[in-house]
Amino acid sequence: MKRREFITLLGSAAAAWPLAARAQQADRMRRVGVVMAYTEKDPNGQLQVAGFRQQLQKLGWTEGRNIQIDFRYAADNPTHIRELAIELLGLGPDLMVSNSNVVTTILQSEVRTIPLLFISVSDPIGSGFVKDLARPGGNETGFANFQPTMGGKWLEKLHEVAPHVQNVGLVMHPEPPNFGYLKLAEAAAASTKLHLVRLDVHNAAEIERALAMMASQPDSGLIVAPNVVTFANSALIVALAARHHLPAIYPFAFFTREGGLLSYGFDAVDQFRQGAIYVNKLLRGVKPSDLPVQHPTTFELAINLRTAQTLGIAISRELLLLADELIE
Repeated sequence: MKRREFITLLGSAAAAWPLAARAQQADRMRRVGVVMAYTEKDPNGQLQVAGFRQQLQKLGWTEGRNIQIDFRYAADNPTHIRELAIELLGLGPDLMVSNSNVVTTILQSEVRTIPLLFISVSDPIGSGFVKDLARPGGNETGFANFQPTMGGKWLEKLHEVAPHVQNVGLVMHPEPPNFGYLKLAEAAAASTKLHLVRLDVHNAAEIERALAMMASQPDSGLIVAPNVVTFANSALIVALAARHHLPAIYPFAFFTREGGLLSYGFDAVDQFRQGAIYVNKLLRGVKPSDLPVQHPTTFELAINLRTAQTLGIAISRELLLLADELIE
């Protein structure tokens, strides 16, 4: 080979090397740890996981080829959540994903040097996850669920569907975001001359006692606030509401599909798809501080017509037309 040809070939190889190195780096196996606020067998959690995985695949991330996703299911056990967080961090993930306020609060104290993406949390500023929604700062960003004003909207929707209800119990886990719902629900109750009762619950036994107490009062109904405790006990709450003939409004449609009267909330599966879009950006080098925290922009009304009939509630034509989902 002539000297000039050799130098030209050497130069071409040198120029190509950075491109090849960058391609190899981009294709290296990435690792994502996810802590879900559900039990592993919970069908609603699995739907969210499926949406998350499908969206990542659409964005070019194939499990076993260029990404490893480690899911852990913690339900509402704080000790277990911390153990799972430490376990996942020991695997050397590129980023962590948390679901719910309880999980995010615990992961926040453990995840320091990599991005932490939260999905479906309440009041991310008041909860101390970010300093600003538009410019989160630090290593955290993600997706919030409801504004505090939803507390008033839930009460208004329940009153519209079941106008005979005069006593409304707000089933809530006592944590800062739920206090926001409580405050706005109290304001709405005062304007509509309804009696609002705060029902703090930490477990299934307390849920049973709280609903039995509400059932002992005539013309009672329920608002069920979002939290890992109410999620983990969704089937129990729906069953007790049916047993005690308590009209109830829920934050997500899966409660209504399980037999709850009505729900007003956003598509939780779609928010996990949106979360996958943020994971894609973070894995490709975008900083968490450059990704704004997002709230849902659309909300869905679901009504279970069979439950309404069982409770003797006639749903108005206007509400039937407004409903996004009617369950028969």
